[in-house]
Amino acid sequence: MTAGRRLVVEADGGSRGNPGPAGYGAVVKDALTGEVLAEAAEAIGLATNNVAEYRGLIAGLTAAADLDPDARVEVRMDSKLVVEQMSGRWKIKHPDMRPLAERAREVASGLGSVFYEWIPRARNSHADRLANEAMDAAARGEVWRPHAEEEPAPAATPGWSAPTTAPTGTLLLRHGETALSIDKRFAGVSDVPLTERGLAQARAAARAVGDVEAIVTSPLDRCRATAAEVAAVTGLEIRVEDGFRETDFGAWEGLTFREASESDPDALTAWLADPSVAPPGGESFEAVARRVRTALDKLKVRYRHQRVLVVSHVTPIKLLVADALGAPLSSLYRMHLDTASLSRVDWYDDGPATLRAFNDVHHLDA
Repeated sequence: MTAGRRLVVEADGGSRGNPGPAGYGAVVKDALTGEVLAEAAEAIGLATNNVAEYRGLIAGLTAAADLDPDARVEVRMDSKLVVEQMSGRWKIKHPDMRPLAERAREVASGLGSVFYEWIPRARNSHADRLANEAMDAAARGEVWRPHAEEEPAPAATPGWSAPTTAPTGTLLLRHGETALSIDKRFAGVSDVPLTERGLAQARAAARAVGDVEAIVTSPLDRCRATAAEVAAVTGLEIRVEDGFRETDFGAWEGLTFREASESDPDALTAWLADPSVAPPGGESFEAVARRVRTALDKLKVRYRHQRVLVVSHVTPIKLLVADALGAPLSSLYRMHLDTASLSRVDWYDDGPATLRAFNDVHHLDA
C-alpha cells in the first residue's frame, strides 16, 4: 500500500465567556511545503473553550481526510487538555467531552496515522484567527466563508503615497562562503560548512547588521554558523525556521551549471524556462516559494513591527525580494546575490512592501 501524503492540522477553538458565544478554526497544510490546503471555521453558539477546541480538531481531521484518506497527519494544538486526552495520557472525565473525543477518534481512525503535538499559542495563530473570524462573523449576523470564496480585495493604486503603518523589517543575510559557492556549484540541502573566508565574512556581516531585535535562520549548517556570529555580537537567541532552507536541487546537488547541462540538457532547459519544473529528484521554485511565503507569514506574526535578521540562501532571499516587488518568479534568474551580502525589505500591515537594499557587500571591504 502506498503511504499517504504528510499533512499538518492546526486547530483551535474559543469562547467569549466560557461558556459563551464560541467558534472554532482549523487549517490543513502540506507538511513539506507549508502550503495551505484547506481552512474551516464555524461559530457554534454558546459553548465552552474545550468544546470549541474539540470541534476545531474534528473539523481539521475531517478536512485532512477529505484531502487524502491515507494521509499521515500531525495535529498541532495549543490546548494541552485536548492533546493529552487524544494521545491517551489523560482520562476524559467531563461528559460533554466524551462524545466529541469519540467522534475525533472515529475520524482519525480513517486516516493513515495521526500524531498529536502541543504548541504554544503564538504558533497556532492561523487557527486562532479563523476561530475569531467565525465568531466575529456570527456577531454581525453573517456566516464565515473560506478566504478563497471571498471577493478579491481591490488592487492597490500605484503611486507615491507612503505606507500607512509601521513595518516589520527583515534584514536578509546570505550565509558566508562555502567550498561549493567558490566553484558556483548547486548547493541546496547539503550541509556544507563555511570556509575560513566564509567565517570571516560572517563576522564582518555581524558587525554590520546594526540594531536587530531577533535572529531567524535556515536549519542548514552554513546558515547556523553565520547566524552564530551575529548572535555572538548581538547577544540574541537564534530561532530556526525550516521554511527558509535552500531549494532541494536533487540530482544536480554539487554540480556546476555546465555539469548539470551535460548530464541532462533537456531537464535544465525546462527548469530555466518554467518555475514549476523541478530538478530531477528536487524541488521547483514554485514549491519553494510556497514554503518561504509561509515562513514569512509566521515571522510577521511573531515579530510584528520588529527588525529581524533572516539568515538564508540565494533562492529564499530572491523569492522574498520578488514577493516584495510583485515580480514574477522568472525574475529570480535576473538577480545576483554574493555570499554574506545584505538585503533589506520592510513589510507593512496594510499590504505594500519596500525593498530598501539589495546585495549590499560594503561590509566585506572594511
